[in-house]
Amino acid sequence: MIGLIDIGLGNQRSVANALEAVEAVYRPCLQPEDLASCSAFVLPGVGSFADASQRLTRQGWLMALNQEVQDKQKPYLGICLGMQLLATTGFENGTSPGLNWIPGEVQPLAPRDPELTIPHMGWNDVLFHEMETGLSKGLGTSACFYFMHSFQFCAETAKHVKGITEYGSQVTACVENHHIWGAQFHPEKSQGAGLSVIRNFNHLVSARHEC
Repeated sequence: MIGLIDIGLGNQRSVANALEAVEAVYRPCLQPEDLASCSAFVLPGVGSFADASQRLTRQGWLMALNQEVQDKQKPYLGICLGMQLLATTGFENGTSPGLNWIPGEVQPLAPRDPELTIPHMGWNDVLFHEMETGLSKGLGTSACFYFMHSFQFCAETAKHVKGITEYGSQVTACVENHHIWGAQFHPEKSQGAGLSVIRNFNHLVSARHEC
């Protein structure tokens, strides 16, 4: 069962609809104690990295997530802010710690083209570094997804970056570290390609559970 984590900053209903559309078995996780009954997790999020970081610590999510995802190796998918929280540090509204599951920093978007506005909002092609694996399985070399963000994940290690998009410069679109995945775009708002990402995550969860 996939746990849909709600720390008070996510687009829960849209993600729940996407999970239902691919026939994934899920349950809402409204408090850290709910995580133990789940075999994988999705953390969507919109808003400030600093606010999310504080909520993870103050509400007890940080310890519970480390136990379930790091210690017990349960799969995790972070969406938008949920992906950015995978980083070591974020610089939105000050300096805040992330989960540090994929070393890197979350920095402001800085497109070289002055005509490109912040936030980056709209449809962009994502070029995948690896095909037929992970979240991009079945999508070919690239696919179009919906983005809405003002900050970007800058990974320390290139091998963790599995897809990029162009917005005045190369921007990390998706990341992976073993059983941990992240998407800067919103798969729940990205029609067929987005549902493929959600379906792929569900299949990855099911395959790990069967082993």
